[in-house]
Amino acid sequence: MSAVNLKPALEAGLRELGLVLSDAQVDQLLAYQDLIAKWNKVYNLTAVRDPQDMLTHHLLDSLAAIPPLLRQTGGRRTQLLDVGSGGGLPGVVIAITCPQIEVHCVDTVLKKATFIQQVAASLKLPNLRGIHARVESLKAEEGGGYDIVCSRAFASLVDFTTWSRPALKSGAVWMAMKGKHPVDELAALSPEVAMFHVEQLRVPGLDAERCIVWLRPAGG
Repeated sequence: MSAVNLKPALEAGLRELGLVLSDAQVDQLLAYQDLIAKWNKVYNLTAVRDPQDMLTHHLLDSLAAIPPLLRQTGGRRTQLLDVGSGGGLPGVVIAITCPQIEVHCVDTVLKKATFIQQVAASLKLPNLRGIHARVESLKAEEGGGYDIVCSRAFASLVDFTTWSRPALKSGAVWMAMKGKHPVDELAALSPEVAMFHVEQLRVPGLDAERCIVWLRPAGG
């Protein structure tokens, strides 16, 4: 199924999510899915192969997080780090839909970071960058760091917050995309991490539980 045939389904999903994108942004999202399918043969970016499933499980699943993200940032210019980004989900989707957000996608696998750089070049996304590194190595310099550190099905909340904490700037938050409400993971968090909101998501065309867990350093 070509990107052209998927366009009506994507546009219907965007309407359901209340997202208004330009025609160029819609085309970029479909072109991004085509790049995943093309590079997947060599880079093994995803186990999902069917184009319709990729649209639902990858694009729309990531797009469901955009309205909460925009509410959190208030439309301000923001530095965001996507941890364990793999093929760029949700980082690339955020970069396409939110040009005011500078998105860095970090992954320990070189070919995945290289793929993000290829996407940034192919889709002309100056606000997107792939980084080959362990997230633990990304230290916030004085006045630097990230406003939001996000992940999607990356690791437990304990590991995610522990490994990525050095990358946070003052006042920053974590945005963890999860399936079911992670009761056990929340209970395991250290007292130094405070959960301030769990937001339920509904992904168009996907009959599965999804949520965002918003966290911040305690006292922050």
